[in-house]
Amino acid sequence: MIPAPFRRAPEFYILRGMTRLLQEALAAVRLLSPENQDEIARAMLVLAEKDAEPEDIDPAHLVDMLEGLAEAKRREFASEAEVEAAFRRFGP
Repeated sequence: MIPAPFRRAPEFYILRGMTRLLQEALAAVRLLSPENQDEIARAMLVLAEKDAEPEDIDPAHLVDMLEGLAEAKRREFASEAEVEAAFRRFGP
């Protein structure tokens, strides 16, 4: 639910057409640095583009990408603990 003071704000009219999850994601993004906000915005625009060309995969990463896809096809996913450990390597 959008707090009452914001219901008349211009942003409210934009938020009305979004899912709750997208609203929560954007609220979280607002807390990030401007640089990180721009990075996420660019990724969102690429993902939302209907006729976008696929991005090139760096040849140095191709083997890892193909292995990752094969693991997903076999339904071999990282455990919650493994995912948490990976994110801890990148900061708070």
